[in-house]
Formats: sequence, C-alpha cells, structure tokens
Amino acid sequence: MVSITLSIPEDVRKLMKKFPEVNWSGLVRQCITEKAKRLVWKQEMLKQLEKEKGFDDWAVKIGRKIRKGMWERHKKEGW
Repeated sequence: MVSITLSIPEDVRKLMKKFPEVNWSGLVRQCITEKAKRLVWKQEMLKQLEKEKGFDDWAVKIGRKIRKGMWERHKKEGW
C-alpha cells in the first residue's frame, strides 16, 4: 500500500484529537476510494452517453418528423 501525507489546519487536528476512537487514516482511505469509484463510474457513463449520441439525434429527428406529419394531417382535416 502507498502512503500519502495530508496537510490540515491546526484547529482541525485539535478536533481530531478529541475523538481518538476514530480511525482517521481509514476514514480518509475510504473517502478517497469511494470518490475514485464514483469518478470512474461517471467517466464510464459519459462514454456510454457519447456512444448513444447518434441514436439520440436520430430519435429526435424522427420525433420531429412525426409531429410535423401529424400537424400537417390535422391541418388538412380542419383542426
């Protein structure tokens, strides 16, 4: 496992010392791990959205054509 060093304000360090039962190193490790996993998930979702962009554009174009066709039909019928 790799070690890192963090700098925190002195007042925060004093607060941390009031709670020696907390494994601060473990807490920070867990927070970093969860954040990294969320960032990986976000990156994967953005890649997936980019792959689907072509389909989305096509679906929007078809939807507009359908609405336009329905409008034209209603207009002919006297709506």
